Amino acid sequence: MSAERYLAQVPTAWCPGCGNFAIREALAAALDELGLPPHRVVLVTGIGQAAKMVHYMRVNGFDGLHGRTLAAAAGIKMANKDLVVIAESGDGDIYGEGGNHLLHNIRRDLDITLIVHDNRVYGLTKGQASPTSDPGFVTKVQTFGVISQPLRPLALALALGCGFVAQAFSGYGDHAAGVIARAIRHRGFALVNMLHPCPAWNRVNTFAWLKENTFSLEERGWDPAGKLEALELLLLEEKLPLGVLYREERAPFEDRHPVLRGDPLALRPLRQPEELAPLTAELS
Repeated sequence: MSAERYLAQVPTAWCPGCGNFAIREALAAALDELGLPPHRVVLVTGIGQAAKMVHYMRVNGFDGLHGRTLAAAAGIKMANKDLVVIAESGDGDIYGEGGNHLLHNIRRDLDITLIVHDNRVYGLTKGQASPTSDPGFVTKVQTFGVISQPLRPLALALALGCGFVAQAFSGYGDHAAGVIARAIRHRGFALVNMLHPCPAWNRVNTFAWLKENTFSLEERGWDPAGKLEALELLLLEEKLPLGVLYREERAPFEDRHPVLRGDPLALRPLRQPEELAPLTAELS
């Protein structure tokens, strides 16, 4: 098979040099590696440049509201747990507007893969600072520079008990595809923070900067079994790690919830009105 079968042959609206192109290729390569039929995959996005991904892939898609990517993804997964559900959006959508949904979906631990396009800036709305922007980052809105500390999404995910925490860089496409494939294989909530440049609005964290300020966990012989070790690395290491930081095997939400056991909800037969009459009478 070929990864091309997952790519929609349509014009894109991304700027030349945007990391989203490489992330799209990496996602297609990961799906191809796993041999997933396009009809089994649902890509859920929110609003933003990263969220346009749903229009450029040949899989099932749901384009949701700003910050509500994970809410829609969770509903789809609970309705049909046989589907491979991938939520994908930007650092503003997921970590900003959607921060509350991120917290509780990590806690819930549905079998969803979340890929966050982290370019440390709002691209669609023309360059405001995002939750991951560094202090001092100057924009047309933060003209005096960002004064807030950046969100540390990987450390946050570890502290909340996320069972799969990873980071990749769009500049290393094969490695990124491998990380995405491992995240999809993981049963439970999986976070992949995908670093990538925004050549239009972020002239600080460029492609060259990301290459210079990242390192490979695999080359260090990293063991993703240690949560405290991973947290210490994130808090103390100046450079950004690439690879799977932490992985823990456990039963996901749909295996633990009694109503979701058995056939997917969407495929179960509907109850007839007469079957519901005793319940209706009891509650009336």
